[in-house]
Amino acid sequence: MTTTLDRTAPRDLAAESPARLSLTPKTTLAGQLDGAWWPYSRDLETELPPLAAALEEPWGRVTRVTVNPARWPVVPHTVAVDGRTLHVGWFTEQDPDKLILLSYTVGRWDLLVIPPETAPAAAARLMAAAAVPGSVLAAGALMANEIAIGRGIRDTRRREATWEGEGGACMSPFGVAMGRSALPLSANGWR
Repeated sequence: MTTTLDRTAPRDLAAESPARLSLTPKTTLAGQLDGAWWPYSRDLETELPPLAAALEEPWGRVTRVTVNPARWPVVPHTVAVDGRTLHVGWFTEQDPDKLILLSYTVGRWDLLVIPPETAPAAAARLMAAAAVPGSVLAAGALMANEIAIGRGIRDTRRREATWEGEGGACMSPFGVAMGRSALPLSANGWR
């Protein structure tokens, strides 16, 4: 399988936009994840500098990042960040939906990586779930849960559309669909 990176639009978008990030609040509860990151593209060279810059104040200087190459078409060895070098490594044993950040002075942080093509509503659910203090859910479990939730939402919408299309909607005497609140009250007060 070959993957081609479009190095024009995503680079421009990531350079102009802040990192989409959700972090676990500081607490004594240790969990599997320290938050979530929703990159704009799968180009680590473009995406890592805004992430490192956004994390510098709350966490300190990030010096090393590890990823699973299954989700990243190109994994550079180093990335320039504000005049310094950020070292990038990869491990196939690492959860493909997780990014590990390391600092010499502060320690290690694990972030859920939300795929760039994820719908905003799904990304919001994932970002909130990954930032729950003390959560025992790993990155892969959160992604699997979101797939199930998304499938359930799509199935519900499809069933509702089918019901409406088959005459399940309340109809006016003129054949126009109307909501339940528009129906007249019966003698017993039910609609």
